[in-house]
Amino acid sequence: MDPILIGEILAGLMFFGIIGFLLLGFPVAFTLAGVSLMFGGVGYWLGVFDPSNFGALPNRYIGFMTNEVLVAVPLFIFMGVMLERSRIAEQLLLTMGKLFGNLRGGLGISVILVGAMLAASTGVVGATVVTMGLISLPAMLRAGYDPKLSTGVICASGTLGQIVPPSTVLIFMGDMLSGINSQVQMEKGNFAPTAVSVGDLFAGALLPGFLLVGLYLAYTIFKALTDPESCPATPVPESERGDLLREVFSALLPPLLLILAVLGSILGGIATPTEAASVGAVGAMVLAALRWRLSFTILRETVVATATITSMVFVVLLGASVFSVVFRLMGGDNLVHEFLANLPGGTLAAVAMVMLIMFFLGFILDTFEIIFIVIPITAPVLLAMDVDPVWLGVLVGVNLQTSFLTPPFGFALFYLRGVAPPELPTSAIYKGILPFVALQIAAIAILFIFPGIVTWLPRLIAG
Repeated sequence: MDPILIGEILAGLMFFGIIGFLLLGFPVAFTLAGVSLMFGGVGYWLGVFDPSNFGALPNRYIGFMTNEVLVAVPLFIFMGVMLERSRIAEQLLLTMGKLFGNLRGGLGISVILVGAMLAASTGVVGATVVTMGLISLPAMLRAGYDPKLSTGVICASGTLGQIVPPSTVLIFMGDMLSGINSQVQMEKGNFAPTAVSVGDLFAGALLPGFLLVGLYLAYTIFKALTDPESCPATPVPESERGDLLREVFSALLPPLLLILAVLGSILGGIATPTEAASVGAVGAMVLAALRWRLSFTILRETVVATATITSMVFVVLLGASVFSVVFRLMGGDNLVHEFLANLPGGTLAAVAMVMLIMFFLGFILDTFEIIFIVIPITAPVLLAMDVDPVWLGVLVGVNLQTSFLTPPFGFALFYLRGVAPPELPTSAIYKGILPFVALQIAAIAILFIFPGIVTWLPRLIAG
């Protein structure tokens, strides 16, 4: 049999083998590396893979560790965890609940708006969902809200941190797409390609983030108008209205200033994402100190949580590197290129197919796992077909936000289940998220049809 064909068959089997082992419950990072090594051994035995290619892995790992852009990841995680410990989210939720309480659906609206603000100031999905679940869910249930609507609003709003800058997912994708785009352009004869930066993806994700917030608000208002009993008003007592304006000001101003300092400096070209992340980390500690919440215990807890989350992400990245080496050198790239290039419908059909594959992978894999596996395989093919890298990155980000929402392994569902009252059935959480998954799909369709929503702001900033 043709060695090229044998290699492509092994590459395809390896991909599905990894999915199978993950469904059996094996850890992701060890599955990626272990299965890849096993198939590499089979490939060596059949004469289609040279194990000496693993010698490139140490240099790749050193490249990850010395990459200045990726230093922003633990800094943004630190900022998010510190803000969660300083109870800014708690104050925001309570204050916004009072502000919109007189409206039908007001609690739902306040949760969405607070979720958007926390996404832009923390970007840590788990902390956001847990915080809003602990504070808002009991209040919504006491007010007579439909449990399905309550859980859906909290889960969907909590995942906005995946697409609203400063998203750690966008940092990784920006770094990956930058290298892939440069390589593709040089292969096409363009030796001075336009650079793709994390700041470009941040700028491109702003309007889609507003789009998602708008869709969530529109659905909540629609429910308030068509089914008032599902989201009744919660009037604020007269005794608590006197200082409401001062409470709103004190709750909104600190996170808004932090958002302005971090995102404004990146989009304005004043600071790199890493420099802005360091400002955000220091700013989070300052806000915690101003609330008398900065102590050695909280600092230690924040550092440990940051190290844990960062290590989890980077260990997956290291395992994905082994998979990438084996998959590519056994001909998997050619297999993917032939599949996507020969789809009827051309470039748009290829992008749609990749989005569809990622959407279904979101049912069983985490966001980082998907981008570390799929982006290195598919992005070179799509960028060679002249797909805009910023549009592709943001489209992937919105798509993968649904991986937190889709059962059976949607992490936002697990986070909320862990803090929800025991009497709330798990089925209510799963049913409640379905309309918001539909809104996610609608947002992807809108961005697919109108790519200018993504590309307009980066081009405007670039002049």
